[in-house]
Amino acid sequence: MKFGFPELPYEINALEPFISGKTLKYHHEKYHQVYVENLNRLIMGTKFENKDLETIIKVAEGAIFNNAALAWNHSFYFSELKTGNNQILKGTFARVIKRNFGSVRFFKEMFTGSAVSLLGSGWIWLILNQKGSMEIIHESNAGNPLRRGLIPLLTCDVWEHAYYLDYKNRRSDYLEAFWKLINWELIEKRYDDAGKESKGS
Repeated sequence: MKFGFPELPYEINALEPFISGKTLKYHHEKYHQVYVENLNRLIMGTKFENKDLETIIKVAEGAIFNNAALAWNHSFYFSELKTGNNQILKGTFARVIKRNFGSVRFFKEMFTGSAVSLLGSGWIWLILNQKGSMEIIHESNAGNPLRRGLIPLLTCDVWEHAYYLDYKNRRSDYLEAFWKLINWELIEKRYDDAGKESKGS
């Protein structure tokens, strides 16, 4: 199975002024695309050649895992950002967040604090655990929660290439910008879909 390189679901400058078109083009075409190309090359002639991406993430090691996870992580991240988004976290899903974290404000503080304090490169995730509760976790480098049997709902890429051209070393400023771009309708849908899957299994 050859994995295709997914196009962005919006124009290259659609996330400005929070994420510049220059950063987005660099991030998508110089990083995301390379992970997909590397993965296709690495799995040729291996037992992973006809496996789906999530299976590869769950069982592969080394370079195959790294490129598979980074390809998946980037697709997940880019898809959850919304152009011109002024939406705030409210309604039914806000009540779900409050039930899990106490308040939306505390959830944001926890998520942002985890992202700012992660040493080096990685990803911050809002996940649904096996008990059906939400948690905020961090994964270094290519880490992906699927490998631990967790269901990802939201992620923030805190590799420097995601923000350095716009924010230099000011990761906290990038996090504030990221928060203004989250498509909460999509995150709620991921949560609802996860619930439907668990009931059907």
